[in-house]
This record gives sequence, C-alpha cells and structure tokens, in this order.
Amino acid sequence: MSRIVLTAALAFLAAPAFANDSVAELGTGGLILSRSDAVTMESEDLYISPERVTVDYVFRNNTDKDVDAIVAFPMPDISGDPEEMPAIPENQSDNFLGFEVTIDGVATKPQLEQKAFSLGIDVSADLKAQNVPFNPFGDAAKAALAKLPQAVAKDWESRGIIIEDPETDNGQGGTISYTPFWQLRSTYWWRSTFPANSQVHVSHRYKPSVGGTSSVSFYYDGKFQGQYDTYKTRYCMDDTFENAVRKAAKADPDGYPKYFENRIAYILTTGGNWALGNIGNFKLTIDKGNPNNLVSFCGNNVRKVGPTTFEMTAKDFYPEHDIDILLLVPSNNSGNGG
Repeated sequence: MSRIVLTAALAFLAAPAFANDSVAELGTGGLILSRSDAVTMESEDLYISPERVTVDYVFRNNTDKDVDAIVAFPMPDISGDPEEMPAIPENQSDNFLGFEVTIDGVATKPQLEQKAFSLGIDVSADLKAQNVPFNPFGDAAKAALAKLPQAVAKDWESRGIIIEDPETDNGQGGTISYTPFWQLRSTYWWRSTFPANSQVHVSHRYKPSVGGTSSVSFYYDGKFQGQYDTYKTRYCMDDTFENAVRKAAKADPDGYPKYFENRIAYILTTGGNWALGNIGNFKLTIDKGNPNNLVSFCGNNVRKVGPTTFEMTAKDFYPEHDIDILLLVPSNNSGNGG
C-alpha cells in the first residue's frame, strides 16, 4: 500500500508536562458487530484530535428481514502495574474514555461488561467478594484494598492480584499497603436491530489516550537515533518533518529540539468485521490545530482541506493497517514548526 506522509502542525496542550518518564498511549478503535453477512458498513467518517475522537457510521441491512445483532466497543485493557504509566483521560471512572453513543440521533446507554485478570486468570469474583472496584487506577480500589483481611491480602499477593505499594513500604515494619496489579478488561455493548433494506446511523465519541515523553526520543546529540528506525516506519516521518526537527535543534542553544512528544493510536482494523469486509466510503480527518506543532502519520492521498484539518478518503476501503499519529509540541509553546 502506497503511503503519503503528512507533515503539519497540530495544536496539543491537553497533555501534562512529563518529567523523565514516559506515558503510554492506549490503542483504541471503533465498533465491532457480531459477524453478519446481511449488514454492511456503507460509510465511516472518522475524526481524530488529541482532545476527542468521533466516528459516524452508516450501516445497511441489505436483506428483506430485520437483523438483530450485538454491537460492542472494546475499551483498551489497563493494568495496575506500577512500572507502567498509561495515559487515562478519566482515571477515576469506569468509563475512563468518556465513551458516548447515539443511534439515529438518539443517545443510547450501553451496558458495560468488566472483568479483572491476574496472570491470565479471571479474578473478578474475588474482587467482587471483597467489594473491591475493578478500576485499578481509581482511588476507590486502593481504599478498598486497605480494608482487606490480612489472610485475603496475603492470598491475593501470592496470586499476583496485588503487590505491596513501594511508596508506602518504609522497611521499618510498619503497616503494609497494597496496590492493584490486576488487568482490567472493559467492553461497552448493546443490542441493535437493523431494519430490512434500511440504513442505521450510529455515532460514538470518546477522549483518546494520548501517550508521550518529555522530549524527542529519536533525535539527540545532533543526529537521529534511539527510536528513530521504529518511528520512521510507524509514523512515516519524511524529509520535511525531519528537517523541521533539525531546524528546531539548531535554533536551540543546547542543540536539542525542544518538543514534547505525544502519540495517538487508533485501531482501524476492527472495521473489517462486516459483510463484505470493506467500508463503502471511508473518510479520515486529522485536526492539526496550532501551526507551531508538528505531526506525522501514514496515509494514502492525504490532502489539506482547511486551515487546521487534513483529510483522506477512499471507496471500498479495507482497513489493513491501524492509524498511529506522532505529535511534537514545542515545550515553550512558541514553536519552530511549519
């Protein structure tokens, strides 16, 4: 598949100013329909920015009979591993992406199924028995762990469900605190009827997980190195993008490009789960925002359609690759991009 690289600027001020750590983006995608040869996806209109993702679908039942199906939105898995730091937009909520959905313009309240796993084993019943919330990053979960009977805590620790909290263990024989170590798997789902020979419009939106680092990880000491080879392939960085990074480095007294690095991952390949495997009309819009920032991503026949937006369209589109977006945000907010 041929690729055209887009280098532009994307306003992004929503992420925190990272220290020396790295925050991992959580790959999130669109809807999944229980496999059906009757329902096709006539169109998908996908909009991605650092602040929101919106997807508008038009489905069609091509048969003379109504089709009942389950439609699901898999949330990204999150783990309580303290060695990892995922970017979670609303970390105190079960709906940690702020997911919303409408069907033919009417808001729908989907059901949420959640399960907790440790070492690949379902431990949901264990957590429920002790009234421990499933979200490993929620304050409520840690508060519930503080109330665990000692025997239960020791059992859970031996099974990898929880670990001792390294921030509270002072090594002086004080009270041991525990932190979640389980993995949370969440899926929103609902039953939907696709009327015979009719269209159904489904729209959903959520806040994306935006990962990042406090500096550019692929350029330092005056040259491209580090994660450069990986990034070159994943984000299709072209000469224009790389020259902008070099220019920023030369303009800085220390010789480093002063950017925050941010990443968005969208799982597009789930869109192949339809009758013919193709999306009739596909449109992708990336909102660039502020021209002082830089963005690079892979796409076919990408064109600029407005002061802050770039668009890719395709017919009979089969999603073979996911979408990965790299954003460089000037740390001083003044920028050197273009």
